[in-house]
Amino acid sequence: VSFLIPECGIQPEVLKSTIADVGEYYLVRNLLVHELVTHEFIDAFVKKGSCYALTYNTRIDQDNTAALLPNGKLILSVDKDTYEELGLQGRPSRYSGKKVMRYIITIDLTDSGFHPDSKKHNRVLWALKEKKPLEFDFLLAWYNTGAEGSTLMSYFSKNQIRALKPKITFSTLRDLQCPVLQSNELQGKPEESCSTEELFEWLGAVVNQVSLDNKSSSFLSTYCCPQPNTIVEKAFLCTITGFIIPEKIIQLLEQLCCYFEEPKLAHWLTLTVHGFADSPVSWRESEHGFHKGGENFYNFVIFRNLDYWLQMAVGANDDCPP
Repeated sequence: VSFLIPECGIQPEVLKSTIADVGEYYLVRNLLVHELVTHEFIDAFVKKGSCYALTYNTRIDQDNTAALLPNGKLILSVDKDTYEELGLQGRPSRYSGKKVMRYIITIDLTDSGFHPDSKKHNRVLWALKEKKPLEFDFLLAWYNTGAEGSTLMSYFSKNQIRALKPKITFSTLRDLQCPVLQSNELQGKPEESCSTEELFEWLGAVVNQVSLDNKSSSFLSTYCCPQPNTIVEKAFLCTITGFIIPEKIIQLLEQLCCYFEEPKLAHWLTLTVHGFADSPVSWRESEHGFHKGGENFYNFVIFRNLDYWLQMAVGANDDCPP
């Protein structure tokens, strides 16, 4: 997650305090997937909040991967051999090519038929525990609204579990060239405002610290800020890296919108959220592939009057966002 505030008129310490609570997450080593389908886990976490899990350091185009979504669905993306050994119902990957080498298995942990001692539950548990045990390092996070009960740290105390906090970096950009934007002009107007596409490209250059001055001596970039533009004396850029859940992103978005209340110096600000390149899903439950890149991210441009633009981007092996 990263956000940029041009014409930042308040102290960085104030902004830092607003993003201090982005939440911690957990890294669990050598966790067997069947532990996520036990009814102890489902009752403690899946049914009492939003539980998120994603395999760590696995490659979607080569390895078996898994993700637990907050709606209670466990998604497995597995190779052909693993799929045949598991014997669970799935579907061919959309990005396998003519010869199917990858399959997607979806297990709904909240299905009414997935209760203890049901044939469906016993079949899944047997496949993942006895037939083909799958073991991964997992990133885990849980969001609940005051429900009492176990915590992930105590529940997985027998495993090698570690609490992590997102890495936060801040930088102040001086004399930054910024495009002029009008919230009601998506396509921009000659000599009046820039388009959404121009803003998107400019933002990528700023976040990656690409020079905007188009020097002929530069071997890296001849990019320059789109016209019309203005020089901003000071802009604030923050990047948060980690396993950040949507509920925390919504909180951050709301806090950033409060920035416009006082002082009203910035005309607009941006919030960009990148998904994991090797996640088996991207938008909702849509399958995610890699091909040459695993891009899947979105960007909010929020204006002083609280109008906003929402830009979404995906890689070649991905469904269009909803």
